[in-house]
Amino acid sequence: MKIVINQIMTVSSPPHIYGTDTVEARMRDVLIALVPAFCFALYHYGIKAFYTTAIAVIAALFAEYLFQRVMSKPVTINDFSASITGVLLAFNLPPDVPLWLPAVGSFFAIIVVKQLFGGLGSNFLNPALAARAFLLASFPVYMTSWTFAPDSVTSATYLAMVKQDPGFIPQTSDYMALLFGKVGGSLGETSAVALLIGGVYLLVRKIINWRIPVFYIGSFAVFAFIFGRTGFFNGHNILFEVLNGGLIMGAFFMATDYATSPITPGGKIVMGIGCGLLTVFIRFFGGYPEGVCFSIIIMNLFVPLIDKYIRPRVYGRKRVRRA
Repeated sequence: MKIVINQIMTVSSPPHIYGTDTVEARMRDVLIALVPAFCFALYHYGIKAFYTTAIAVIAALFAEYLFQRVMSKPVTINDFSASITGVLLAFNLPPDVPLWLPAVGSFFAIIVVKQLFGGLGSNFLNPALAARAFLLASFPVYMTSWTFAPDSVTSATYLAMVKQDPGFIPQTSDYMALLFGKVGGSLGETSAVALLIGGVYLLVRKIINWRIPVFYIGSFAVFAFIFGRTGFFNGHNILFEVLNGGLIMGAFFMATDYATSPITPGGKIVMGIGCGLLTVFIRFFGGYPEGVCFSIIIMNLFVPLIDKYIRPRVYGRKRVRRA
């Protein structure tokens, strides 16, 4: 008895490596990593944190669904990428923004920044950060009104205070406030502990590469010391600078975006150092107290150039030294 088995052979370009990993699984891990920061936001800001995040996510999903249906493309809202964009956008907003603002930002992030350039993997800017920059330019009053949790008292952030008084000396209570989110700031960036928990989870799960966050934060600390707020090589309170603002969130969750970061190990190092240097320059010498958003966006624009000139050696070939 002869059994004939029909096999369908798949022809594809190299490398011919297959695994069980999927886009959905990786995006799900990113969402899991964002849970600690979301829980801290709920604890300190209350139900308004939930509303802002929920509206941003729902608007992002609806925008992606609507665009893909209108353009007769496969609907991909189940891959969680739009959900991550919504959460990250919400985390970059002040907690007391009007609820239409995250909806507007999500539509801009998904349709203008992501879908018009080809969808997931084809966008050249981080959608959430591009939307934040758009909202900051369009609605600066809403985007710069910070609430000090848990008393809902509007006040300046630590970065704004240091901008006005470069000689500001933080106390132990200030460090504790930054670690556990008891400060004014964007919804998801205020608790360093929560963000570090999520960042470590991503590293352990190998969802992100360690080079970008390590070289981003490390180079930021070095350049902050060199270009100190009160003079060259007079940087002080470096840990205070690191814990402030969106540095940790940007380093782990946004600068590491697959579509907008370099693909080679060397390129990732360049990306991290570039982000660190630009963040220091914008914070210390620019008009804004924070520089994470714009530093990552600027480095996103350089990614094609980085990938062009920083390439791995072709397997089997020797480097040729020029005379």
